[in-house]
Amino acid sequence: MRALVEEEGMSDSVVLDSAGTGEWHVGSPPDTRARAAARKRGLELGGAARTVSRSDFEDFDLLLAMDRSNVADLRSLARNEDDLAKVRLLREFDPQSVRAGDLEVPDPYYGAPGGFDEVLDIVHAACTGLLEHVRDILDARPRSGTTK
Repeated sequence: MRALVEEEGMSDSVVLDSAGTGEWHVGSPPDTRARAAARKRGLELGGAARTVSRSDFEDFDLLLAMDRSNVADLRSLARNEDDLAKVRLLREFDPQSVRAGDLEVPDPYYGAPGGFDEVLDIVHAACTGLLEHVRDILDARPRSGTTK
C-alpha cells in the first residue's frame, strides 16, 4: 500500500502503519521470506512488529485485518460503534474477492514455498481497491485533512 500511495503522490495525505493482534513477533523485522518476495517486486519491507493498541482507533480512520480472527481481536479493542466501524477486512476492497466471497488473506507463514508471492498478489489487488476508496475519501474532505 505504501508503494501505491507513493506512486500516486499521496504520501503527504495518507498515513500508514502496520501492527499485529498478537505479541509473537513484537520488535522483529518482517519475515525474511516476505522481504524476499517483496524485493523481487521492487518493494522493501521495513519496520519492526508492534501490537495494535486502543489508541490506534483514535489515530487511524481504518484498521484493516487479514482474516476474521483478526477482525474479532480488533473488535474486542473497540470502545464504541465508531471504533467498530473502522474495522474492515482488507479484501473487502477487492471487488473480485467480494464477488467470490473470499475475503480472508491466507497466512503464508507455515505454507508452501511461493505462499508469500501469492499473498503479495492478493494484497496488491486489495490495496488497489483500497487506494480508490482512500482517494474518494480525500476528494470528499476539505483539503487540509489527512487519511490514516
